[in-house]
Amino acid sequence: MYPQNPQAPTQFPQSPRHGHTLLILSVALGLLLVGVIIFAIWAFMNYNEQKTDVDGKVSVAVADAKKTQADDLEAKFAARDKEPNREFVGPEDYGRLTFNYPKTWSVYVAKDVSEGGNYEAYLNPVSVPAVSDAQQYSLRVKIEQTDYDKVISSYSSLVKKGDLKSSAVNANGSAGTRLDGNFSKNIRGSAVVFKLRDKTITLRTDADTFKTDFDALITTIKFNQ
Repeated sequence: MYPQNPQAPTQFPQSPRHGHTLLILSVALGLLLVGVIIFAIWAFMNYNEQKTDVDGKVSVAVADAKKTQADDLEAKFAARDKEPNREFVGPEDYGRLTFNYPKTWSVYVAKDVSEGGNYEAYLNPVSVPAVSDAQQYSLRVKIEQTDYDKVISSYSSLVKKGDLKSSAVNANGSAGTRLDGNFSKNIRGSAVVFKLRDKTITLRTDADTFKTDFDALITTIKFNQ
């Protein structure tokens, strides 16, 4: 007898429809994976961009804060360096004008009253430049033999034009006039004018840079009427 061949397993043909579905799923999964990768790259780049922007803003804010702090410290040191103040004393025959000024300022008396006439003094930080009408000084002091009303009227045209603003001021019980604004093309500052018997006292700062010092200074003005 011949041995019988085992029966071959029955094979069922694969449905074409089933293979098409697998292909669609594979393509879809591939596209999804590509989409995920693209999104991940975009998200990473966007994160880096935002982080860089935030880091830049933080750096600018820190730098601004440091500069502000440095400016504040510098201003405090500068103010402290001016203390204690020194006392200015004018001629006895001209009312003995006195006031306090920063110790870092120098004083130059351009005209004394040894032979009469007007008294003029100039104050400026460190050193006083050569005397000139166009030169800016931290303070000009003038005691002139001119009537108060005449001195005030000399500024009236500038007040009418709006270059100067006029207001009342008081120094140790003595009423006067304060002027703020443009005195000339090169001079923008503040001045106070007081009547001293037959004379007139004028103190003027030639730049807004010295306004804080000037405001403090005029509160200490004293003179004999």
